[in-house]
Amino acid sequence: MTINTDDIRIEHTRPLISPGVLAQELPLDDATAATVAGHRRTVEAILAGKDPRILVIAGPCSVHDPAALLEFAAGFKAACEPLADAIFPVLRVYFEKPRTVIGWKGLINDPDLDGSFQINKGLRLARKVLLDVAGMGLPSASEFLDTTFGQYYADLVSFGAIGARTVESQVHRELASGLSMPVGFKNSTNGHVDVAIDAIRSAGHGHWFPSLTKEGTPAVLKSKGNPHSYLILRGGKQSGPNYGPEAVQAAAAALAAAQLPASLIVDCSHGNSEKDHRRQAQVMSSLCEQVQGGDRAIRGVMLESHLVEGNQPMGEQLVYGQSITDACLALEDTVPLLQQLAAAQRMAG
Repeated sequence: MTINTDDIRIEHTRPLISPGVLAQELPLDDATAATVAGHRRTVEAILAGKDPRILVIAGPCSVHDPAALLEFAAGFKAACEPLADAIFPVLRVYFEKPRTVIGWKGLINDPDLDGSFQINKGLRLARKVLLDVAGMGLPSASEFLDTTFGQYYADLVSFGAIGARTVESQVHRELASGLSMPVGFKNSTNGHVDVAIDAIRSAGHGHWFPSLTKEGTPAVLKSKGNPHSYLILRGGKQSGPNYGPEAVQAAAAALAAAQLPASLIVDCSHGNSEKDHRRQAQVMSSLCEQVQGGDRAIRGVMLESHLVEGNQPMGEQLVYGQSITDACLALEDTVPLLQQLAAAQRMAG
């Protein structure tokens, strides 16, 4: 009798579309590629302090309805156009949700919101959304959670993020070292900044790591290292919020001590808002005071915002434009914060 020791807990398998086939179905044309490349260079210049504007990454906690996201994108872009001398908008387009235990894992994993896990459909939707956003002239920011999904749409992303739960992960640091866009590393969920700084240093070096080719073949890739990696402050369970002047200055000093640029992004949500979406306004007010007071370390902010305030449980009758994950500010309440930040940047000179 043969004893089976392989895949004994795998119930089903499905074929997965290859990145190359998806790119043929939903191609990136030369004009859009030039737009994405230009957006990346602008983000790099801002975070390097060569462009005086402040980066603003705003959008829903996660994408569950592409139509609502695109409507938000249009409103966000219109609100930022009069502020273009002071801020540079990037749309938050997050397709994956890390879960503490279980829950909806995002548009790619479960695009139908019903536990059917039609991942091929989710990958097509994700790439189409990013093409639509790029066609609007907006840069996109996205978190890379699954280390292979990026092969399907990273060519359309202008800013990548490694989240608080994965910042200590070696495979995510290796992934970031090979990504073609600037990358932000969040401090860990407990609020420690040192692990994110270690991640930035690691991503700056080349690595050999397993992944997929565009043809979908398993391969070992060699990266060059990513020189455009930055710290994102998002607060933590032990540290509490870390957006205040002392925390920002301490983070900047820690970066400098590691011989890294004293340049960082502050997330107004998550631990910094203590999971109350309305407190994002309080965080922004503090950041504006620091910017206006001459702080040059703050080169970007992040906001969770959607068409409708708050969040809602998943169900058959969903409120259009309202988050089904973390609660968000309404777009109409976000616009004054953008104007406040632009005014602070202008006064800082």
